[in-house]
Amino acid sequence: MIMPGKLLEFMMMVGQLKRVKRSGWIMENVKSVESVADHMYRMAVMAFAVDRGEVNHDRCVKLALVHDMAESIVGDITPADGISKEEKHKQETEAMEHIRELAGETVGEELYSLWEEYETQSSPESRVVKDLDRFDMILQAYEYEKLEGRPGELQGFFDSTKGKFQSSRIQKWAEELYRLRTPPEEENKKPS
Repeated sequence: MIMPGKLLEFMMMVGQLKRVKRSGWIMENVKSVESVADHMYRMAVMAFAVDRGEVNHDRCVKLALVHDMAESIVGDITPADGISKEEKHKQETEAMEHIRELAGETVGEELYSLWEEYETQSSPESRVVKDLDRFDMILQAYEYEKLEGRPGELQGFFDSTKGKFQSSRIQKWAEELYRLRTPPEEENKKPS
C-alpha cells in the first residue's frame, strides 16, 4: 500500500514536469518553450496513432508517459550541458529509483520497469516510442518555425533525426512533415 504522504510527494514531483522547460528550445531562443509534460503528453497521444499490428499501442502510451519522468528531478539534460551519457544515465537512474520508492511497490516497479525498457530500447514498443520522441521534436521545431516566423532556423533538429526512424509509419509521418516544411519553390528546384 502506498503511504498517502509519499503518494502526494510523488504526484507533486511528477507535477514538476509541467514547469521543466525543454532545454533545446531555450538554447535556440524560442519564445514560448514547451514543458517536458507538454512533450510527454503529445507523445502519448501520438502513440494512439501507431499501427496496432506493429506494436502494443497501450504499452507505447505508458512508455511515452514515463520516458522522461526522471527529468522531474534532474531537469532536461542535453549534450550542451557537458554531462557524459554515463553520468546522465546515473543521475536519471537515481531519480527513477527515488520515484519508484515514492510511488509504492506496484506502481513504482511498473514505472521503473517501463523507464528501463525505454532506456535500453529492449522492445519493439520502446523503439517505436523513441521514434515518437524524435518525431515530436521535429514536429515541435516545425511549429516553432511557423509560429515565430523563423523558417528553416531550427534545421539542426531535423538533421539530428535523418535516417534514424525505425518505424515505417513514423518515417512516413516525418516524410510528410519534410514536405510541409519545404516551400514549393524549393521543391521545384530539386534535381530529378
